Amino acid sequence: MIIGPRKMAQLGMRYMPFADAATADFPLPQLLRLSLFQISVGMATVLLLGTLNRVMIVEMGIPATMVAVMIALPVLTAPFRALMGFKSDNYRSAIGWKRIPYMWFGSLWQMGGLAIMPFALIVLSGDQTLGPAWAGEVLAALAFLMTGLGIHMTQTVGLALASDRASDDNRPRVVALLYVMFLVGMGVSAIVIGFFLRDFDQITLIRVVQGAAAMTLILNLVALWKQEPMNPMSKQERSTRPPSFGDAWHDFVRGGRAGRLLAVVALGTLAFNMQDVLLEPYGGEVLGLSVAATTLLTATWATGSLGGFALAARWLQQGMNLYRMGAVGIMSGIAAFAMVILSGPFGFAPLFYLGAALIGFGGGLFAVATLTAAMSLPVEGSAGRGLALGAWGAAQATAAGLSVAIGGSVRDVVNHFALSGQLGKGLETATTGYAAVYHIEIVLLFVTLIVLGPLVRPQDSNHPNRDSSAKIGLADFPT
Repeated sequence: MIIGPRKMAQLGMRYMPFADAATADFPLPQLLRLSLFQISVGMATVLLLGTLNRVMIVEMGIPATMVAVMIALPVLTAPFRALMGFKSDNYRSAIGWKRIPYMWFGSLWQMGGLAIMPFALIVLSGDQTLGPAWAGEVLAALAFLMTGLGIHMTQTVGLALASDRASDDNRPRVVALLYVMFLVGMGVSAIVIGFFLRDFDQITLIRVVQGAAAMTLILNLVALWKQEPMNPMSKQERSTRPPSFGDAWHDFVRGGRAGRLLAVVALGTLAFNMQDVLLEPYGGEVLGLSVAATTLLTATWATGSLGGFALAARWLQQGMNLYRMGAVGIMSGIAAFAMVILSGPFGFAPLFYLGAALIGFGGGLFAVATLTAAMSLPVEGSAGRGLALGAWGAAQATAAGLSVAIGGSVRDVVNHFALSGQLGKGLETATTGYAAVYHIEIVLLFVTLIVLGPLVRPQDSNHPNRDSSAKIGLADFPT
């Protein structure tokens, strides 16, 4: 039987999750090209939170506390995500661009940080013959700050640009596609970087990280090309005083639920992300896995996240309460950390990988629920899309950075007492510090459930999925 073009188009719209995200004003080729900036952000995220923390701790012998502090440094710029989004909402240039200037400079910061990072890490590890003793710490801090600033600026403004170009009906689908591309970028980058670093040495590290810096600029240049129309503004228009950030923020939180929702996002992220700096070192130090094997944990986590999205799509189609779905994600995280804890004493790597996948699964459900709820909050007055996306990103990224610093510090402090025998003979092992962090994460997940409780109101008129006309599927997930 021959299937005609019209039938093929109908099949594509039915079975391809994001086929209906494109419109005549924002065709699919341009949408997919714009999504390349998420690939570069995902690649940088894998390096910062995956490969480099394992390499710094295990191969280069840098203390976990120092590694945690370095990886947490980008959190210093995370609270400014809301401000970045707000500024791009109201930026006035002579040629009419609002988003692209911020994305361009974000790309430069991200590329520059990655370009100097491998040399800074080599000096930080003690392989230094000239220069002051503090050079390694300063250069590494600069590299991480530059990369973090670039990630935050590029991602926040890029999502706002995509929202600008999308119509009201398909905007959630467009933003969702960009989020999935971020996960794809993380998964593919984890596999590729793990392959090239399977036999670690300093020259290979330099080639891989600087190659990622070059790819960042290439991908983002292709993504930005002709994505924002040039609408020249008159001098009088550019001289008009824009609204203040304080007024815009007041308009955003006016609904009354934004504060509690952002608190849930921050606590949940803190609970899910304390393991970011420790999961791969745990696999290497406790389970004896190689660099390539532990780098695959990021791909495992991304696969679990996509599984969480698929299940969330079914639940949302059935009209499930968003906050109940977030609670299921939190409970999945509790089970996941229990598996990771048990994999050490049993020496069972498959249980470790299963726990990593379940962390991604639970985190995916939690992210879908909170992000969908955040986008459904009433935004009035001078608050724009950039501010709304930046506010969620600021809460999430700030909590993620703090969690990394706390996780590494707790592991080092607990292991100091454990390995010195002060906690008893039974705890005199390197596993103790890691297990302490994972137990703290379980406690924080229970605290997040408590804070989330008052938001669970099945008949709340603010729920976007309270009736059949508002049900959304996989293509509707925001980020």
